[in-house]
Amino acid sequence: MQVRNPRGPAALEVSVVLPVRDGERTLGAALDSVLASRRVEFEVVCVDDGSRDRTPALLADAARADPRVRVLGCEPRGIVAALNAGIAAARAPLVARMDADDLVHPERFALQARLLAQRPELALVGCAVEPFREGGLAGGWRVYAEWVNALVTPEEIEREAFVECPVPHPTWMFRRDAVAALGGYRDVAWPEDLDFFYRLLESGARAGKVPEVLHRWRDHDERLSRRDPRYAREAFAAAKAHFLPRIHGVRTAVVWGAGKTGRRFARLLAAQGVPVRAFLDIRPARAGATWRGIPIHAAADLGSLAKGWRAERVPVLGAVASRGARAEIRAALAQEGLAEGRDFWMVA
Repeated sequence: MQVRNPRGPAALEVSVVLPVRDGERTLGAALDSVLASRRVEFEVVCVDDGSRDRTPALLADAARADPRVRVLGCEPRGIVAALNAGIAAARAPLVARMDADDLVHPERFALQARLLAQRPELALVGCAVEPFREGGLAGGWRVYAEWVNALVTPEEIEREAFVECPVPHPTWMFRRDAVAALGGYRDVAWPEDLDFFYRLLESGARAGKVPEVLHRWRDHDERLSRRDPRYAREAFAAAKAHFLPRIHGVRTAVVWGAGKTGRRFARLLAAQGVPVRAFLDIRPARAGATWRGIPIHAAADLGSLAKGWRAERVPVLGAVASRGARAEIRAALAQEGLAEGRDFWMVA
């Protein structure tokens, strides 16, 4: 691993928090990429979450070779506890996330720190990503990367916040005091990053992004998002239904989409005390029917219904997961004079 001679802790700008459990296969490359970072003074706080492979030995070797590497050994308590332990031990005012199976560009931390210095209204920034996988990526990952990389400004990020987390968690850099104000990460029934991100927005803080590709994001079958029920579609939808009323003040709604995605969201909103007044759907066979007593209108009837909903401040929530649906729903709602962020939001 590479060795450099940093200045003392007082000069630190960024603490890179890297949680790891049983990461011997990829840890060395991840650490090497972090230690090659340029134009920023940093430390790497590695939190070993009860590893049983060679990870502890690799971390000990890295700490001996480079004084910027600090190692915290913990009992296996999970990603939330590991992240909070790393942040508590961080000595710099800015904290950057890093995963033990990813790779970073040498300029990532410097450019993110510069953006936070230039934009005091931002509490968190990310960057564009390049996903990769041994043997090649599935097409869905490429589509997702194109979507997430196109969201750069706070306005774009907030517009898409209830579709999916628009700032990938491993790319985050945030102000440590902002994390302290939120009480850190929470162990809840949905993804810890989505929970943190929504609480950040709820607090009034904003997020931005460096548009350059500065993080290589590895996909593999052992990722938490592929095997932990907190990352299932039901859990994501539950988080959205929980925070949408808190962030945007939604008290009742119309759901565009009477399929599985829309019905799920309606059910979860009802559990939050937010009744769904009606569904819209493009399939003629569904029009005129009901689901749990909620009427289903044809999308073609939007023109006769939109004015009344807008007058009563009943927003429309686009909950159709099929590719291309968001653009079609946005266009139809905008044509009726509805404004995104006031009269409607996309939630799938």
